[in-house]
Amino acid sequence: MIGQGFMDLALAEAKKAAERGEVPVGAVLVLDGEVIARDGNRTRELNDVTAHAEILVIRQASQGLSRERLTGADLYVTLEPCTMCATAISFARLRRLYFAAEDEKGGAVTSGVRFFSQPTCHHAPDVYPGLAATDATALLRKFFAARRD
Repeated sequence: MIGQGFMDLALAEAKKAAERGEVPVGAVLVLDGEVIARDGNRTRELNDVTAHAEILVIRQASQGLSRERLTGADLYVTLEPCTMCATAISFARLRRLYFAAEDEKGGAVTSGVRFFSQPTCHHAPDVYPGLAATDATALLRKFFAARRD
């Protein structure tokens, strides 16, 4: 499986999150070409503001591999990470970040604070924005439109 296939898995996790009433964001963490963790947002389900998809997959992978650093791992996520998630990505030492939709309001990678460009950032992954952006954006718009009706 290659990049688009991993992002398709992340989109599937985002759809599951939407079905649970969560903001539809999904993430997949890959190491050596194998999926080591996948999940979607669970902030409402767990009553935990830190239960973003990115944080959940980093936790799963770290526990499964019994290590705090995930050097060499790649993250696929359907929405540009926020500052909290960008920080976790940096601290976990992820190799690459692929994200679909930009988040002009809450994103912190190519939008907002641009965390990885800050001098206080200890590690910056290679960043690849826009993979499956159309699909992710449509899913988010559909989710929020249904909430406004």
